[in-house]
Amino acid sequence: MQFKSEIKLKVCGMRDPENILEVASLKPDYLGFIFFSKSPRYVQHNFTLPEGLSSQVKKVGVFVNESNDIMVTQMHRMKLDYLQLHGNESVKQCEELKEEGAKIIKVFSIDDDFDFALTKPYQDVADFFLFDTKGKYYGGNAKTFDWSILNRYHQQVPFFISGGINAENVKQVANFKNMNIHAIDVNSGAETAPGIKNSDELKKIIDILTTNPS
Repeated sequence: MQFKSEIKLKVCGMRDPENILEVASLKPDYLGFIFFSKSPRYVQHNFTLPEGLSSQVKKVGVFVNESNDIMVTQMHRMKLDYLQLHGNESVKQCEELKEEGAKIIKVFSIDDDFDFALTKPYQDVADFFLFDTKGKYYGGNAKTFDWSILNRYHQQVPFFISGGINAENVKQVANFKNMNIHAIDVNSGAETAPGIKNSDELKKIIDILTTNPS
């Protein structure tokens, strides 16, 4: 299996128009928008993207145990490139979304005892997996998990990693050189307030990714 050497960047939890454009100017590969009402980074159901947002940045809608109708509606309304499923969505639900033209990022919450066999049924319905720290919340726990656990992963589906990633610990991405990592997902680790990203911190992360690829 041949893995890519370049690790991409997703910045998640965006909602402020000016901040979205500011972050987009740094040319991340993905921007994530959270459609989960209990999140402090919730964008509201009628959220619209600011004019001038580059089409080069892929747009990800983040949902938790949401209905297909609502997700597909938001996908078309906002021209989302991916649906990120952060709850207990079934393989069948993923299949139904794929039939509607969606590309899927399926999230798994990781702790020391996680059984990667749980990912197997989703191999054919997910474009990517995302491995996040298991905690009290559906994401946004601001904690990293033990990344060495990913050595137990079968590497069949390319993945994102999330959970407390910042300019300090992102240097450890060199440890992923033999894994099928696609991107890192940065949220609370580069914020000045919930939903507001610090461009200086993101620049540091981008510099590390570009000068120290895995």
